[in-house]
Amino acid sequence: MTNTADQQSLAHQLFHMTWPMLFGVLSLMTFQLADSAFVGQLGQEPLAALGFTVPMQQLISGMYVGLGIATTAIISRTLGSGDETRAHRLGGLVITVGAALAFLLVTGLWLLQEQIMTLLGAEQALLPVIRSYWAPWLVAAWTGAMLYFGYAVCRSHGDTKLPGYLMIATSLLNIALDPLYIFVFGWGLPGAAWATITAFTIGALIVFPTLLRRGWIRFDLKQVRPVRSLRQLNSIMAPAMISQLMPPFASMLATALAAGFGSAAVAAWGLGTRLEFFSIVVVLALTMSMPPMIGRLLGAGELGQIQRLVGIAVRFILGWQLFIGLVWLASSGLVSRIFTQDPQVAPVVANYLVRVPLSYGPLGICMLMVSTCNALGMSLRALLISTLRLFACYLPMLWVGSQLGGLTGLMTGALAGNLLAGTMAWLVYRRGMRRLEKQPAA
Repeated sequence: MTNTADQQSLAHQLFHMTWPMLFGVLSLMTFQLADSAFVGQLGQEPLAALGFTVPMQQLISGMYVGLGIATTAIISRTLGSGDETRAHRLGGLVITVGAALAFLLVTGLWLLQEQIMTLLGAEQALLPVIRSYWAPWLVAAWTGAMLYFGYAVCRSHGDTKLPGYLMIATSLLNIALDPLYIFVFGWGLPGAAWATITAFTIGALIVFPTLLRRGWIRFDLKQVRPVRSLRQLNSIMAPAMISQLMPPFASMLATALAAGFGSAAVAAWGLGTRLEFFSIVVVLALTMSMPPMIGRLLGAGELGQIQRLVGIAVRFILGWQLFIGLVWLASSGLVSRIFTQDPQVAPVVANYLVRVPLSYGPLGICMLMVSTCNALGMSLRALLISTLRLFACYLPMLWVGSQLGGLTGLMTGALAGNLLAGTMAWLVYRRGMRRLEKQPAA
């Protein structure tokens, strides 16, 4: 009876931690799509210039998401052990270090912009357009990184509502300002970046005073032993950053495989990938909401509760993503016609939706296990799961499928790769938990 009550309590907490993140993540995706739509009205060159910032954005986000993962893991664990003062000083340390790292990174990208654009293969005619956008875009990237660090500190203290609400508010503000800055003021492509700067700055002016008022960040950093604390942060941040940077690389390899079947296959694969992000948005929200809960339970030494919490999340993901997969399966023909009128692309998209979404449950388990292992302080195990998922499961199955069954085989390979990755991730997590259970006794 107690066990059932515990599970209900954990499920209740998980729901209340997750739903603000769900709507926040959805709103961020929406504003990014809206940005592309508005910029697309300016013509092909501005849209291409926007596309060339994507790899650099992934580099910057890899840095701040990695630090955010380490922040949530360490501060929540410190709170769970009862040392609130140290947790507040760690919050101040994260903000200080994050600001410096983000500044160094965007400065380096500014100084090397010509070399980067040449390396990425930008045409000479595009360089002036990119140059006009580069500076405000880098300022927007730094502002976004600072806002994310503030969100990470909030989540580590168990507050997902403030970050969730601000994600929604800043996204809506960004969408509202885009047409004003781009078209009405006549700023063109840089206007999209200035809209983001305005929205993120307003968000920062809300979140940081709130953190100071609540006492969740303190800047008497000498008391927190900065060198030791930075080593602790880096032990989680470095593997997490590598994990964040691997998916874009694997995505390029997967696109290259699809390109072997023609431009229609690439177009369909790209559309399917974008639909995938919306399909797993609940999983993305869980990977943000669960780590602070796990960190606190770990700090309190409640490993049994952690396993129950993870079990609840795993069962929910499998059930929910199976439902989503069946919806895509049933509506594959209709959806493919809605998103594209091209007679070559539409049937390939339908073929994709019949197969790949059925594996989103195991894919979600894999993503959750990476997040869980980071929260448990097993960052190298999380990196191992990410590496095995992409380079031992997903990409090899794509290649084998394409060799055996052509384009249909490629999509079946994606299905098989995700199923294999989910199983592997669960086994690696379980082995890590068994080791963790032995540590107190040792």
